[in-house]
Amino acid sequence: MKLIVGLGNPGLQYQGTRHNVGFEVLAELNQRWQLGSSQRKFNAELVCGVFSNEKVILVAPQTFMNRSGDAVQQVARFYQVSVEDLIIVCDDMNLAVGQLRWRSSGSAGGQKGLADIIQRMGVDKIPRLRLGIGRPSGRTDPSSWVLGRFSPADRELIQVAVMNAADSIELLITDGIIAAMNKYNRAAEA
Repeated sequence: MKLIVGLGNPGLQYQGTRHNVGFEVLAELNQRWQLGSSQRKFNAELVCGVFSNEKVILVAPQTFMNRSGDAVQQVARFYQVSVEDLIIVCDDMNLAVGQLRWRSSGSAGGQKGLADIIQRMGVDKIPRLRLGIGRPSGRTDPSSWVLGRFSPADRELIQVAVMNAADSIELLITDGIIAAMNKYNRAAEA
């Protein structure tokens, strides 16, 4: 079983913001796999189903970004899923808009939702996919940046990145994280 956790903030006012690209990837996977409607449990929206003979649960924490670990910890405990079978999808200001980067472990790199998950789970060996949202220019406050919306040009890049992110998650499920890293990290750097 894989828990695929997309990070974001709940509520209509946050839809389409940079911080919510994790939720967008979950929506793409749900549409592709035709899993259906969500149920609210464990401070999260959950969608259960199967992809490539693997049970999957799409998890959208509803606790706001900085407290994402609460929902992830509850869902992982209930379904008895090890951290190796978690997949976290989050935004990253340190990557160019649309760039993807897989990691099997490491620090949160300033991403507070990921930091909370690492702290709650007690390990940093959690597979994660970072989607680049770019860095603000000038004196723009980083908090305002992540809660802002993409420009039309950046929105086009993000739509492609969301599709690529979903493709890469499918590859991870079928062929493992090394295959996903080799294909998508390299392509992103090219």
